Amino acid sequence: MNAPADIQHLLPQVHQRPVPEAFLAALQQRFGAQCSTAMAVREQNGRDESVFSVPPPAAVVFAESTADVADAVALCARHRVPVIPFGVGSSLEGHLLAVQGGISIDLGRMNQVLAIQAEDLTVTVQPGVTRKALNEALRSEGLFFPIDPGADASIGGMAATRASGTNAVRYGTMRENVLALEVVTARGEVIRTGTRARKSSAGYDLTRLMVGSEGTLGVITEITLKLYPLPEAISAAVCSFPSIEAAVHTVIQIIQLGVPIARCELLDAGTVRMVNAHSKLGLREEHMLLMEFHGSPASVKEQAETVQEIAADHGGNAFEWATTPEERTRLWTARHNAYFAAIQSKPGCRAVSTDTCVPISKLADCLLDSVAEADASGLPYFLVGHVGDGNFHFGYLIDPDNAEERRVAEDLNVKLVTRALALEGTCTGEHGVGLHKMGFLLDEAGAGAVEMMRTVKRALDPDDILNPGKIFS
Repeated sequence: MNAPADIQHLLPQVHQRPVPEAFLAALQQRFGAQCSTAMAVREQNGRDESVFSVPPPAAVVFAESTADVADAVALCARHRVPVIPFGVGSSLEGHLLAVQGGISIDLGRMNQVLAIQAEDLTVTVQPGVTRKALNEALRSEGLFFPIDPGADASIGGMAATRASGTNAVRYGTMRENVLALEVVTARGEVIRTGTRARKSSAGYDLTRLMVGSEGTLGVITEITLKLYPLPEAISAAVCSFPSIEAAVHTVIQIIQLGVPIARCELLDAGTVRMVNAHSKLGLREEHMLLMEFHGSPASVKEQAETVQEIAADHGGNAFEWATTPEERTRLWTARHNAYFAAIQSKPGCRAVSTDTCVPISKLADCLLDSVAEADASGLPYFLVGHVGDGNFHFGYLIDPDNAEERRVAEDLNVKLVTRALALEGTCTGEHGVGLHKMGFLLDEAGAGAVEMMRTVKRALDPDDILNPGKIFS
């Protein structure tokens, strides 16, 4: 579609680099059946859950080992062809789109859990392992990996985008839970960052540099993670509120009192309605907090009673418990499917997704004004939030062929992010920058900090072949 001029600067700048025939021939010679130039395969690896439409990559390489990744990147380096890592395609901000052409390296076949070190509470995996598959492999050890960004994302993609999710309020994000990496550099060299030790003062923290780099500094081929014992007791609860304001102030008080809640999710009434229809649930169609408590039976009971008292003080009602694993799984699966529930609520629509994160004391100020703007716009939307750490998400549902709806959605996004930055928050709490938030990164970090990022990028990737055109221009 043709976007109005006033949002052209928010759309991807597509500058396709030529892909030499000699390069494609060398790629086919090295990888054979592991390399595809079929349009259907290229299109599959050339799109994510964002609203952007960009031509697909010239080829897809299905890597099966670190050596495959190193050889593919080395070929790309020799011919100065862009290379874009691909996990499962669940990103929301255009991270994996081939805005400058090149090839996609699909890491889905690198899906082995390499070593579970139960006694050290660590695990080493290949990048194509998904979070659900990892936790299934850990279950018999009495351990789990808590980061859950909703979609069944790959661990490599989660590391690349510094993902978090519903458990972040207690367990942190990928930044806190990645110990070490194996990475293929822009030259095709394999390096290792970090160790299985829980801390180190040795040199620059290259692990943290790579976590969140969105494939622009290297291709992650192995990840070592922290693990946690499965809690002795788990209890989940839902509580309805007469207003979003009441729900948000409940959360603020929970966090400020230091209650070690494991999950604290906000769904507005409209989103609850969508989730009910999609997942065949019977939740009260009111503004809702969905919470979970981990610990010993006594501590879980104490946490739950404290939260119930706080919620009641703010008008919370219909406190309902889900204590069996089946009930909890059904509840959290429905929450994780909120995005798809929203998409299905308006056939043919796409979601302009955005997220921000603000200091917990500023959550009400940021969220309530953003809700008022979204309501006034007339666009249908969904709202979910990992509000325990000040993070929330909007998805504005638009007809992808309606330029005016796209303009309204992008205008709402600009207002939301501008407000969050004014409140000393961030332009993205967990989606990452990708294509959609590049201008906002400059607003948030400042020209000096972004130039420092560019300096790092130029030093590690002088020919700009690693996922070019993302994070900053």
